[in-house]
Amino acid sequence: MSTRTPKAPPKGPKTALTPQQAMARRNGRVALICAAAFFGMVGAAYAAVPLYKLFCQVTGFDGTVRKAEAKPTRILDRKVTIRFDANIRELPWKFQTLQASQDVRIGDTGLAFFKVTNPTDKPITGRALYNVVPESAGPYFQKLECFCFTSQTIQPHQTVEFPVVYFVDPQFADDPETKGKSEITLSYTFFPAVEDGKGKTGQVAAATTPRIVEPLGGKPSRGL
Repeated sequence: MSTRTPKAPPKGPKTALTPQQAMARRNGRVALICAAAFFGMVGAAYAAVPLYKLFCQVTGFDGTVRKAEAKPTRILDRKVTIRFDANIRELPWKFQTLQASQDVRIGDTGLAFFKVTNPTDKPITGRALYNVVPESAGPYFQKLECFCFTSQTIQPHQTVEFPVVYFVDPQFADDPETKGKSEITLSYTFFPAVEDGKGKTGQVAAATTPRIVEPLGGKPSRGL
């Protein structure tokens, strides 16, 4: 004698949603999609800043100076004039170049100094951004040592000199867009440093060796 499995009772008809409930469900889906898109765009924006800086530093795009690991092995007889420019944005500092210009041989290294003074009674942290003019020289103007793209904290009534070691790549003389150029301008602009997510503005850059000219107390000291 076979045993039959009892059939489950048939499901009742689905309850139809009212127009208000259907509208609320659609609005909820749209809100979720918008929220996901918003957070995705915010994340992409934060990621784009360091990626853009890295791209510019590697390629020299938009007149951005490239970072170099070593100086060239070839030095040309031809010279170019390097002019220096210093600017301040929304900082009470005094920022200036210690030389208006330098004539350097293409492929040879040059050494320039920039001086920053904090005349206030409190330490202030700033960050320097840089570029070169003409923009076509960006891929060939490279730095071995620089204070840029790192936060710099200047103590009250302190004056600091920052060195910049640079060179112009010999390919500058071969590029049709730059081989006829005889001048390059290196420009720095100091801005207030922006706090990170932990409320910190960063430390003094370790990639450069500043010289403290007038430290606290106003007594001169030896350069670092």
